[in-house]
Amino acid sequence: MARPREFEMDTALANAMDVFWTFGYEETSLTQLLDGMSLSRGSLYKAFSDKRSLFFAVLNKYDEEAVSPAVKLLSDTKISDGTKRIEILFGRILNGVKQGDRRGCLLCTAAAGSAPHDAEIATQVHRLFDKMRYGFETAIGQSIEFSNQPTKVKSNIVNLLMAQYVGLRVLVRSGAPIETLEQVATSISHILTGQLSSASR
Repeated sequence: MARPREFEMDTALANAMDVFWTFGYEETSLTQLLDGMSLSRGSLYKAFSDKRSLFFAVLNKYDEEAVSPAVKLLSDTKISDGTKRIEILFGRILNGVKQGDRRGCLLCTAAAGSAPHDAEIATQVHRLFDKMRYGFETAIGQSIEFSNQPTKVKSNIVNLLMAQYVGLRVLVRSGAPIETLEQVATSISHILTGQLSSASR
């Protein structure tokens, strides 16, 4: 009979995520992971083989807990106007900051750290960014403001939204004042109400 695991996998991954989120993949040491996950070296290696495998497992968990729910919101036809879905998503980011969450986005941290010179990590990061992009594309396609716009216009608006999304999450992590973050959210509202649509043509 196989011996039962000495830890709960979801809890271990959640704790590892916090460590990677705080320090970034490259700067995270094995000691920090062991302390943060409350695991022995043997238990960690038995479950995840190495730090790299653990990080990929963490990215999958981040997908489940953050990326997929965001895409589900952006694709939720119970909210008939896609514009409203986008506003809700950005509003949730601001609400998180007001409640003390200054971690930003794990994908953005990975993209700025390891991805530029690590092809495997870059592939996973881009896969999840593409997933977010699909969510924005779906919402814009079902937006009252943009649904009848040419494909090029909608694509450019999605590019703007992706840039605003990543930029906002980076600003959150950098400690930018809430007033600055609210101004970014206001500019997003301008995009969604068509005030910047002419710039996309």
